[in-house]
Amino acid sequence: MEFSVRVPRRRLGADGPEVPLLALGSWNTWDRMEREAAAELVRLAVDGGADMFDVAHYDFGPHAENAVTDVLFGQAVRDAGLAREDYLLCGKLWLWEYPALSFAEQIKVSLGRIGTDRADTVVVGDFMERPDLRAVVADVSELVRAGRFASWGVNNWSAGDVLFARRFAAAEGLVPPSFAQLKYSLARRSVPEGAPYRRLFEDGLGLQASDVLEGGILAGRLDPQRKIGQDPGGIRDRIRAAFPQVQQVAERFGATPAQVAIAYCLTHPAVANVLVGVSRKAQLEDDLAALDLLARHGDELPEAAAGLWLDEGVVDPAASWGTDAP
Repeated sequence: MEFSVRVPRRRLGADGPEVPLLALGSWNTWDRMEREAAAELVRLAVDGGADMFDVAHYDFGPHAENAVTDVLFGQAVRDAGLAREDYLLCGKLWLWEYPALSFAEQIKVSLGRIGTDRADTVVVGDFMERPDLRAVVADVSELVRAGRFASWGVNNWSAGDVLFARRFAAAEGLVPPSFAQLKYSLARRSVPEGAPYRRLFEDGLGLQASDVLEGGILAGRLDPQRKIGQDPGGIRDRIRAAFPQVQQVAERFGATPAQVAIAYCLTHPAVANVLVGVSRKAQLEDDLAALDLLARHGDELPEAAAGLWLDEGVVDPAASWGTDAP
């Protein structure tokens, strides 16, 4: 499989790096592939310009899974003969055991498991209890200064907490979060399209869309056999029931449901890229075709998919984790 056109790039926030519109995630992906297939997939993605990989050490809090998907990713990169400068690495820092387990120790272990000494950016993970955000910003900024990564974002924080972190960083001469990684899909729009985050996006914050396929449900795999993300608002059964509508939209544009789901998220003006889980070449090829759908019909997709917004009035746009609306 060869790609005649490289994946376009957008800037991940006003102060962030230029990234490909499509990035590959690591949760339950690399550990579902044979070694040779993983190396081939990494090589194909990089050659096609989808050269950003979101890779985490999943062994914290609710993700205490002792997973080795990050180790396998590092192995795939080496097997593919890639140099570190050939790809962008987005790491994770978890708040579940912070500050008892420092960010400095987390990044040392995480990067060591992959087999590198630096990431390009990191995402500071979500939380159930609000940490000392001043300490978070200061500790992350110190790692930027130490050269461990060049920028950072947050995962499923409330817009208010992101605003606080950005203002505190500006006041103290520290490095602010430049993007937010949020659940965003055809069905889940309340937080990324809501007014609180909209104001942040207008101020230069970037958006990275995660869970865009709802663990495969929006691609037609209605009963995933693997662990998938949280279900804010308890709407997952409604998403399954709405899949025939997704198919109808896809048929209208001569596309697949997965392509519609990915292209829709890329119509958001703040979205720099979407994260997808890919474990087969055919999936990568299908996902990349979403970029052609975006180019041809991007201006039509929001209206065509208007009836698929399922967390409207259910999820509070101002809350973290997409919690239920009051």
